[in-house]
Amino acid sequence: MPAPRTVTPSEEGPAPTSCEVRETHTGLVLLVGSYAYKAKKPIATDFLDFRSVDERERVCEREVLLNRRLAPESYLGVGHFIPPDGTAPEPVIVMHRYQDRIRLRSMVEQGEPVEPHLTDLAGRLAAFHARAERSPDIDDAATVSRIAERWQENLSELDRLGAGSGFSPGQICEARRLAMSYIAGRKLLFDARTGERRIVDGHGDLLADDIFCTSSGPVPLDCLEFDDQLRYVDGLDDAAFLAMDLEFLGRPDLSALFLDSYRHAAEDGAPQSLAHFYIAYRAVVRAKVDCIRMSQGRVGADEDARQHLELALDHLRAATARLILIGGGPGTGKSTLAAALHESLDAEVISTDVVRRELQRSGDLSGSAGDVDGGLYTPGNVARVYAAVLERAAGVLARGRSVILDGTWRDPRQRQRAMEVAQRSSATMVEIACQANLSLSQHRIGTRGPTSSDATAAIAAEITSAPWPGAHTVDTSRPLAESVADAQRICCLAF
Repeated sequence: MPAPRTVTPSEEGPAPTSCEVRETHTGLVLLVGSYAYKAKKPIATDFLDFRSVDERERVCEREVLLNRRLAPESYLGVGHFIPPDGTAPEPVIVMHRYQDRIRLRSMVEQGEPVEPHLTDLAGRLAAFHARAERSPDIDDAATVSRIAERWQENLSELDRLGAGSGFSPGQICEARRLAMSYIAGRKLLFDARTGERRIVDGHGDLLADDIFCTSSGPVPLDCLEFDDQLRYVDGLDDAAFLAMDLEFLGRPDLSALFLDSYRHAAEDGAPQSLAHFYIAYRAVVRAKVDCIRMSQGRVGADEDARQHLELALDHLRAATARLILIGGGPGTGKSTLAAALHESLDAEVISTDVVRRELQRSGDLSGSAGDVDGGLYTPGNVARVYAAVLERAAGVLARGRSVILDGTWRDPRQRQRAMEVAQRSSATMVEIACQANLSLSQHRIGTRGPTSSDATAAIAAEITSAPWPGAHTVDTSRPLAESVADAQRICCLAF
């Protein structure tokens, strides 16, 4: 990567006739003619210290080098403003100036079609991540302990800075609880991300305000330069920053388009919960920045902070790993309901009937069907099936997906074991009991096609429903869409 050259404004064109000034929380940008000059404020915060001119010089040079990775034509070099009083020259980054009308944020707010630009950007970002630097030090930034540390630091700073922002007392506590729970139960997932070489020296600050949609493609500016550790991220985390920002701008559709396009281009099969988790993290980071701007007198920063924190909470709730028991007697529609919830909740379905057949084929289970408490269904055989189901469920939860367990769940001892798995996995357990009258259940059993279930109409009549304390009852005699809507609501409110 070539070193940034020193640029004198007179070398780049005629003298300007006007100047516009823009302010960020860490710098000033002067827009002069065809060029932009970016200077650092001589300030210190919890995460940077720009008080010395030497440090500002170093940071400017570093920023040019880093940003040329994604925008090589935009960063011309480092120049200097010469104060008239003879004090030290002030370093500035010299950049090509882009018009506001092609700024991604402006285009989104004006309702202009940006979908092709987002798809293009997703591909460029995935290609950038594919060639980005990787190393053991970079991987270390994505360990469970480091991820938890960053969350704790950001939430503590947000708690301290947020006085006067209007946060409710429990919001930061809830964010901390949900984030720490996700991290604690997903070590296998985070380790797998490192093993798949998903941790890169990324952009670190991908926002719609700093992306310009030119005729030759989108140009992302202003990567995070002041702390390498904060730029060492999972590629999905890097993409999640812009996804969060697009949602904050009121366009969740564009957010989903961009993130789906990135995952496709990067061939990234991460669970949806991980995307929610990273979007939430980026929203917390922006809420903290909003609080800093609020302290600097920025009008509207308090409302932005509140909205960012609410967005973070929405995604942390969506990221929650859930162990969902779908139970009930034969023919009550539990398997149909479980299959319907599979797509909407991004959850894996594990059926006791299917596992029983697998254990039969492997020779781990023997006996004949037809008896409620005998043959294949002796207490010992039933316990083996449910133990295998719960073992698989623990693996699914550790990899970041919710899991739906389809069985009768009439034995409270098995439900207690499921609760223990949920607790060990830092997951939320949801219990749903399907309910339909016996005649309808028997009719369903008599008319259904090939199935892994051994249940008959006679068995349905013999199995009596036992009390299931704590379960949500869903009337599955109604149209499927109504039952699914009820079950979705129950699951989504559990976090």
